Amino acid sequence: PSLNTNQYSLDYMKNRKLYLATLASVLGPMSFGFVLGYSSPAIPELTKIEDSRLRLDDNQASWFGSIVTVGAALGGLIGGWMVEKIGRKVSLMLCALPFVSGFTIIIAAQNVWMFYVGRILTGLASGITSLVVPVYISEMAHEKVRGTLGSCVQLMVVIGIMGAYLGGLFMDWRWLAICCSIPPTLLMVFMSFMPETPRFLLSQGKRREAVESLRFLRGPDAPVEWECARIEEACDEQGSKFQLSDLKDPGVYKPLVIGIMLMIFQQMSGINAIMFYAENIFEQAHFKQSDLASVIVGLIQVVFTGVAALIMDKAGRKVLLIISGVAMAISTTAFGVYFYLMSLLPEPHGDLAWMALASIAVFITGFALGWGPIPWLVMSEIFPVKVRGVASAVCVLTNWSIAFVVTKNFQDMMNLLTSAGTFWLFASMCILNVIFTMVFVPETKGKTLEQIEATFRGMSGP
Repeated sequence: PSLNTNQYSLDYMKNRKLYLATLASVLGPMSFGFVLGYSSPAIPELTKIEDSRLRLDDNQASWFGSIVTVGAALGGLIGGWMVEKIGRKVSLMLCALPFVSGFTIIIAAQNVWMFYVGRILTGLASGITSLVVPVYISEMAHEKVRGTLGSCVQLMVVIGIMGAYLGGLFMDWRWLAICCSIPPTLLMVFMSFMPETPRFLLSQGKRREAVESLRFLRGPDAPVEWECARIEEACDEQGSKFQLSDLKDPGVYKPLVIGIMLMIFQQMSGINAIMFYAENIFEQAHFKQSDLASVIVGLIQVVFTGVAALIMDKAGRKVLLIISGVAMAISTTAFGVYFYLMSLLPEPHGDLAWMALASIAVFITGFALGWGPIPWLVMSEIFPVKVRGVASAVCVLTNWSIAFVVTKNFQDMMNLLTSAGTFWLFASMCILNVIFTMVFVPETKGKTLEQIEATFRGMSGP
């Protein structure tokens, strides 16, 4: 009887090593938070810098901010290949190289092109990380804590972003870049002591190593043999290699479409536009210390992503996505109204500034509760093992491509559709994502990865 054994096995697990492995791997997302947050304090400095070779004009500044996403989209593709070929663990360790070398090039920059190269390299590393870490964690964790540990990915990203904002208050851009290369260095060191994921080892036919890895992660008393057998059953059912004909299988194309749509909606909610331009928005709202305001935004994000991580396995993914989508729809609509009223008034009105700040606060809170962490978490849960690398790569590529389109064209959209129109467009996307969630997204809390796979196949599996 599988249910009792399941209960029994979860009672005997020691989670300490699992948390350790998660902690080591989420240094990756933290590094990539530093990469994303770096542009916010660095751009204002680099536009005013003395050295004319390094000075950025407006167009160059927008590239400096958004070219990271181009690197990340490429990184997603490379990551999908690496994760299947050399494994989850080694891919993660190799990520540290482009992170550190990218920041080194930025520190040593002699001209604007070196900035671009450095940003592309750090972006590349971010893309690989954003694919590998969710997969690594979801393949390692058991279903009781998978949601919480998977949400740590986004939690560390926002901690990194906030770290960069905070560092920007005290350091110039060179020292900030030096500090940003610390997490990836630690990542490489700590990951070398962690195991490869049992599911990857089994897919490579290395059963003995898989059992050892499980023993490390679950503690000495857990029935690892039984868990191993359960994963193997699912692996044997699907055959080993991914072929294009697999796309006809509803167990593959259904989750793929859901994964892609989650990523599109996440970026089309306007989150990156709001984060990248937070300081400008605060300046327009006549908020005196705009750099401090960004730190406050970062803090709200950290707190509520933390809340989401804690309740993820209790509340479930679906409920949180819906609450989150509604909050974002309301706040982007209000933001649009704010800009609309601003355009009607001859001189900016002080009383309206609180409306902008409240909208930003509600938006960030909503995003952090659901649409921030969950698309990454669900991406790592819904794909069958053999397509996990390829399918995750497609999702990551989608996410970063749309992030690029939104951040690069945000200013042009503001000019073309007016500020109000742009935010109302984001609001309509948020309403769509709520409907999409209600109709199509399955609840994955408390199920093993193998059970989730079975629900897509339309059969009630083990």
